[in-house]
Amino acid sequence: MKAIAVFPGTRQLQIIETEAPRVMRPTDVAVRILEVGVCGTDREICSFEYGQPPLADDHLVLGHESLGEVVEIGEAVTRVAVGDLVVPMVRRPCMHEHCPACTSGRQDFCYTGEFTERGIKGRHGFMTQLIVDDEQYMNVVPRALRDVAVLVEPLTIAEKALEQIWQVQSRLPWACEVTPGHGPGSCHSAVVLGAGPVGLLGAMALRANGFDTWIYSREAAPNPKSDIADAIGAHYVSAETSIDELATRMGNIDVVYEATGASALSFEMMKVLGPNAIFVFTGVPGRKAPTPVDTDLLMRNLVLRNQVVFGTVNAGRHAFESAIRDLGTFIERWPRATRSLITSRNNLESYAELLLGPATGIKNVITLDSLRS
Repeated sequence: MKAIAVFPGTRQLQIIETEAPRVMRPTDVAVRILEVGVCGTDREICSFEYGQPPLADDHLVLGHESLGEVVEIGEAVTRVAVGDLVVPMVRRPCMHEHCPACTSGRQDFCYTGEFTERGIKGRHGFMTQLIVDDEQYMNVVPRALRDVAVLVEPLTIAEKALEQIWQVQSRLPWACEVTPGHGPGSCHSAVVLGAGPVGLLGAMALRANGFDTWIYSREAAPNPKSDIADAIGAHYVSAETSIDELATRMGNIDVVYEATGASALSFEMMKVLGPNAIFVFTGVPGRKAPTPVDTDLLMRNLVLRNQVVFGTVNAGRHAFESAIRDLGTFIERWPRATRSLITSRNNLESYAELLLGPATGIKNVITLDSLRS
């Protein structure tokens, strides 16, 4: 079967032919991959900034945002059935019994750092025609979401962040009275830094929870991203507006959801964070020259304003289930905007342009459902 793989030793990216995996264990599930999303992580791996093949191989099959169809199951499988649409989880636990996160099924909080991730670290990914994995990592998606389900994995980043936001804010009487038809974020404001797929999906999740949501992005409006912001009832502000001006227009800022990987911008935004507020980092900056930061001001604000800063990456099962549920909500409320997050669908042979060429659009997808091994 075909797969797209990087070879770090020779710094190559190519389509390879590889042997199809087989169901061997009672809880194995064979999944025919239908679609794989291309994201910044894939492009960075193709630039050899990071990415680690399995120990026995000289290559890494790419892809961690996927949608597939179950084609075979082991004799003990109960979570899925043949014909189900599924989105597989990405991270696999470390092998240490002393890691309480991994031993309790929360490998997204692994303590040892010796986890593996499909398509990223130590385990082949989903940019191939067929995978076999354990049923515990499969999440069933309704057929009604077939055309947008590849967005589930990037949405889990926002879902995991929201889980932690609600847990943190339970420390104080933060929420106003929630009326029918309004989410728990009602009466509060949020800024999303960046209008890529992670940022726009995060904005949708915040809007669905009732937040007055502002998207801060480089591109001047109007553009396809600002059109999505308008459709979901969010405010779109370009970088032509300064951070201070944005804060003046918004008033108190309760949540910042960072989705750019731009550290300088993020720390500027942190300066105007409101009291009892939360700043969520999701991006991973590349290696650049040091950025000057007013550490005294940031520390003073964190202490005197009771602020919280945390980072989030990957996700556990609950976040995947929440993402599937909320994607259904998005399609009901904003069908055109949700579908327009996917800019293009491309065949496997377009891999080089998508992974090595200039980044374009919002979410580009590689389709594999027409291929046969």
